[in-house]
Amino acid sequence: MRVLTVIEARPQFIKAGPVSAALKKLRVDEIIVHTGQHYDRSMSQVFFDELQLKPPDINLNVGSGSHGIQTGGVLAALDPVMSSEKPDCVLIYGDTNSTLAGALAAVKLHIPVAHVEAGLRSYNRAMPEEINRVVADSISDLLFAPTEAAVRNLLKEGVLEQRIMLTGDVMFDAALMYGEIASRRNILDRLDLVPQQYVLATVHRAENTDNAARL
Repeated sequence: MRVLTVIEARPQFIKAGPVSAALKKLRVDEIIVHTGQHYDRSMSQVFFDELQLKPPDINLNVGSGSHGIQTGGVLAALDPVMSSEKPDCVLIYGDTNSTLAGALAAVKLHIPVAHVEAGLRSYNRAMPEEINRVVADSISDLLFAPTEAAVRNLLKEGVLEQRIMLTGDVMFDAALMYGEIASRRNILDRLDLVPQQYVLATVHRAENTDNAARL
């Protein structure tokens, strides 16, 4: 079997670790396509180096841009790649612009689509990620839902039950897989932190980072 995996951003690089490892054990031929939304070293290459991920087979180097420009650029670049590679299935992750573009490119070429992290919803259509995940789910053939709530969301939207698989959270799999590597990084010592005496927060959505009062 030949699977073409579309990834573009650091959460997807991390998620791809355990999934790619499982595909390798099953002797599935995986072609990894990096679309290039996250392209500098600290947002891309460092993950492939430190997590010992398989390097991308193809890098589209689409780069930054508005949501429309980025999605359109990835869609246009993926079409000839998928036509040339002829995968049996296209694997997409999460809710990025490349997730949507990968799903659209595949279905227009009549290639089955499998969506990891399907069914997650914020019910806030102002978020571009919400549009990406809803559309991607509606046109995917296999929907790998991380939680029971995600399964219920898909069923409420009319997705056929036989297309849905409750798989658990791949990010939890990644935490288990990379826990030992993380423990060797000595991050607490380097940042002079006392165990159980600090708080870790990650903030990246424009609604939070671009609003000083909310941040």
